[in-house]
Amino acid sequence: MHRHLIVSAISLTLAAPALSPALAIDMPARKPGLWEIKMEFEGRNLPATSMRQCVDQATDKLMNVNFGGASQEACSKHDIKKVAGAMIVDSVCNFGDATTTSHAVIGGSFESAYTMKVTTKRDGGPPLPGITPGAETHMTIEAKHLGACEAGQRPGDVMLSNGMKMNVLDLPKMSVPPRKP
Repeated sequence: MHRHLIVSAISLTLAAPALSPALAIDMPARKPGLWEIKMEFEGRNLPATSMRQCVDQATDKLMNVNFGGASQEACSKHDIKKVAGAMIVDSVCNFGDATTTSHAVIGGSFESAYTMKVTTKRDGGPPLPGITPGAETHMTIEAKHLGACEAGQRPGDVMLSNGMKMNVLDLPKMSVPPRKP
């Protein structure tokens, strides 16, 4: 279960630069180099999470395609629009018996720093730890470009705040055990 939570946290954080690859307005690519990503949940008893990502053009695009949000087939609504210098993303997606409604506001620059504020509401489906059915969850993601990747890092490397390091190119090789009913 620990590995599943890590992969889920990484997936959420990697989704910051783009929420879906096939939308009418494509999200911009991030500047190559080392990015620090901080993720905080408001109103939940979860600690803030931070990580660093080393990206180049190819791995950033891979993250956008593979981790950039739910598949189009699962979503009845997936809209992106630009409003006053920000990008607004609204979606409604179904996963099994659960429906998730999300609203995100993304501002800043994919060259230096951006902030993403996400509000989600999940209805139906099995209970999830720490999530009250029908209640909104608020998350803030702050990303900052730190410069070139550090010595020994390769594009796709993700360094978690607990010292764990993995590369997104290796994630398909990771075995995530199925969840018990």
